[in-house]
Amino acid sequence: MKVNYLSREGYDKLKDELRDLVTRGRREIAAQIDEARSHGDLSENAEYDAAKEAQGKMESRISELEEIMANSRVLDDKNIDKSKVYILSTVTIFNKKTQKEMKYTLVSKDEADFSKGKISVDSPIGKALMGRSVGETVSVKVPAGVLELEVRNIERL
Repeated sequence: MKVNYLSREGYDKLKDELRDLVTRGRREIAAQIDEARSHGDLSENAEYDAAKEAQGKMESRISELEEIMANSRVLDDKNIDKSKVYILSTVTIFNKKTQKEMKYTLVSKDEADFSKGKISVDSPIGKALMGRSVGETVSVKVPAGVLELEVRNIERL
């Protein structure tokens, strides 16, 4: 299994979600199932079927989170070369086609959130930027075509 590197913030967020699902989530689903059972015949009970389906989805998410957590390591960036792009780097890049600067933080797939400027190191742009230095230009094939991106600045969280 591949090791999943996370920031402290990302790890804590996943841990909190898991704790919430295991405690409050399971308790609420159990109450919904009990309520649906009290309505009688389970063979024609849509509420019961919906509650059992929700329980299955929640248990699946719990399993997924447990696996992610078991294979995760919180990054300590003290020994990382700050002159190159690595996970948890905030990178300012210049798109030569659109003539616009963009700023992204490279994170694990579990922390990626494009609306917050966090892209996965496993994304095409993330993969292309890994290990690059300020001044380097990379070509990235994306669904919209090929992007020419110049690394303008590298910061660490």
